[in-house]
Amino acid sequence: MIKLIASDLDGTLLNADSEVSAGNAQAIRDAQQAGIEFIVATGRNLPQAKPRLDRHGLKPAYITINGGLVYNETGQIKVHVPLAKERLLRVLDAIDAAGFYCELVIADGVVSNSYTHRLNDMTRAMKHMQPGLTAAEAKAKAEEHIKYLFTKYVTDYRTFLAADPEILKVVVFADGGQAALAPLKQRLLALGGLAVTSSGENNLEINAEDAQKGPALAAYAALKQIPMTEVMAIGDNLNDESMIRMAKYSVAMANAVPQIKALAWRTTGKNTDDGVAQAIHQAILLNQQEEGGERDAVLH
Repeated sequence: MIKLIASDLDGTLLNADSEVSAGNAQAIRDAQQAGIEFIVATGRNLPQAKPRLDRHGLKPAYITINGGLVYNETGQIKVHVPLAKERLLRVLDAIDAAGFYCELVIADGVVSNSYTHRLNDMTRAMKHMQPGLTAAEAKAKAEEHIKYLFTKYVTDYRTFLAADPEILKVVVFADGGQAALAPLKQRLLALGGLAVTSSGENNLEINAEDAQKGPALAAYAALKQIPMTEVMAIGDNLNDESMIRMAKYSVAMANAVPQIKALAWRTTGKNTDDGVAQAIHQAILLNQQEEGGERDAVLH
């Protein structure tokens, strides 16, 4: 019996316009009406994630910042795992030595030391989500998008950190993709105590080791007294790996990276084809079949 479904956002629940489709929204309602709880699991912070569900009148729980902060349906924080300052400073040293731009993620926004770099990376993301855009169109969309994101611009990260703000994640960007980022990833992992994942070809996401989607999902499920054998997780990229490994009913998007497809129990449709809705309806059907004593017909 599936009692809880967790879904990633980008490349999973969100379509090419970075929105929740009407089909996916209705499927979430269908799951809730069938007694299945739904939780969003994203690398974004809550102000970036919540409006996309709010527009459909949906009020799920949220795993945000890859597990750095987890909120229940009423917005109460249930899991809280920031980066320790000493380890964060060592992370910044490694990034500086590698020569890459990075951003610091806080509970309600992003801290950046370069508007130019932020715009360039957002433009690349827009182009990736909508390949048909011209360079000028992608840049215009990026400029508009940045206006609605809370970003604190600082001259120097270490000066900013002297006041001991809480940092939940660091995101590193590189034009050369994962091949260019691989040496830095190895150096960061060697520091210990870190989770180093990726939500796209051109980034690394660095959290405290316990701030991962899988452990966060397990912690939230435990609060609800739901075992991981009754959880479905849906994702597409490497920052979804921990929850794909830990949930019994793990589902990869058709557009998922090969590593996630190889781990998953099932593959669903693309994010542009309401793949999450397909997976949700399969979960509802599985529960119906189990209640009717026909579980094996769905599982096999």
